[in-house]
Amino acid sequence: MLSSAIVLGPQRRGPILRQAVEDLIGAGDDPVALVTAGWEEREAEDDELRQHVDRPVENLQIWRRVERIFEADPELLKAMRERHATLRRLQDLYRLRLGGLLGPMAELLRRGGEGPWVDAEAQDAWELVRGLDRQHAARVEVVHAEFAARVKPEARDAVRAELAEIEAQLDSAGCLLVAGGHIGVLLHRLQLFDLCRRWGDRPVVAWSAGAMALTERVVLFHDTPPQGSSYAEVMEAGFGLLPGLVALPHARHRLNTGDPLRMQLLARRFAPAVCGLLDYGARFDWRGGRWHPHSQSLRLSAEGHVEEMET
Repeated sequence: MLSSAIVLGPQRRGPILRQAVEDLIGAGDDPVALVTAGWEEREAEDDELRQHVDRPVENLQIWRRVERIFEADPELLKAMRERHATLRRLQDLYRLRLGGLLGPMAELLRRGGEGPWVDAEAQDAWELVRGLDRQHAARVEVVHAEFAARVKPEARDAVRAELAEIEAQLDSAGCLLVAGGHIGVLLHRLQLFDLCRRWGDRPVVAWSAGAMALTERVVLFHDTPPQGSSYAEVMEAGFGLLPGLVALPHARHRLNTGDPLRMQLLARRFAPAVCGLLDYGARFDWRGGRWHPHSQSLRLSAEGHVEEMET
């Protein structure tokens, strides 16, 4: 868990990143470390961000470093691809079971207030859904643990060479910035370098998928996806540095916030965590072991409505 951090919505339009950084470490020219691995091949396209924050930026180039490692260590690349295939299979099986639970759960919510028996069934149904989420996250963790024990990434020469440079960049930085992009790429490449442990308890600003990666669980969501399930899914555990928050980037575009029943299904499932809507302008401050609302700090209520987060 971090002592201080700020979570933001997307920063491409109307960025507020500079003010967040200054609120954490003050104005000045202290350098910051930047992770843009979720942008994949566009990782180095950070000119606008640099101009906006107006201070030295050390892009850790996590994506490019891993590509170099793959070139030097094809055995590691093969192992990571095999792990990815296993994780996809687990996600498919979890999704299959999840659909069978959330359909009846939605119907029980519709019948809420009909009597104590309906309420009792709903409570039992919630336990099944939450239990499946926990079970899936635990199974994914087993896959990661087996991979780490078998492959030993930090003991591999190509990884160690990149780690030495990363640690030097981190040592000179006063704040870590974690951008969004592809959550799977971002999360798994940060895991490869164990970056969060190396950063320690120093200030962090994260946005979009970067915020998702730092929470206790990564939740994938889209009410009208082009394909696949429309139910929110737990992908796996995040780094757990930002507890009590389910980060929902671009929520206004991905959630049908005008449907209270669907929003109840999401908010109650992950309660007591805050389902935070990370749209443009959103900001949530973490300090003193709790979340503090800021400009546009919106959440989903237990009744399925969008509301301002209370102090």
